[in-house]
Amino acid sequence: MDATDRLIVNELQGGFPVADRPFAEAATLLGIDEDDLIERVKRLCDHGTLSRFGPLYNAERLGGAVTLAALKVPAADFQRIAAAVNAHPEVAHNYAREDDLNMWFVIATETPERIAEVIADIEAETGLRIYDMPKIEEFYVGLRFQL
Repeated sequence: MDATDRLIVNELQGGFPVADRPFAEAATLLGIDEDDLIERVKRLCDHGTLSRFGPLYNAERLGGAVTLAALKVPAADFQRIAAAVNAHPEVAHNYAREDDLNMWFVIATETPERIAEVIADIEAETGLRIYDMPKIEEFYVGLRFQL
């Protein structure tokens, strides 16, 4: 990462213009060229520096649902199970933890009923019980990573 990449990451964490040409507006704010911004964001994503670049939607406000889920996965099967879980388009933020419940992921669906369907599908495919932990109360934490 060079200084321009750091500027992009630092400045765009707080929002992105909603406009006909959002990259042009963002590039102007950053003092760089629109094509350069697009190429740099693409490269940061392709190289894994950024895990994603895009909006965060509030699924519940859109009529959908979100839940946190966990699995107890045998270490020898972790990669295979992760691939099966990640194959579901409703699954995001899958990560390993050092605990009995060692695989945690978020399920976001278009309808509340779909959560149970996705859980049942993953349990059937993996043979493992999913521990469903739906949100009881939401807290907003304004987290930013300054590079």
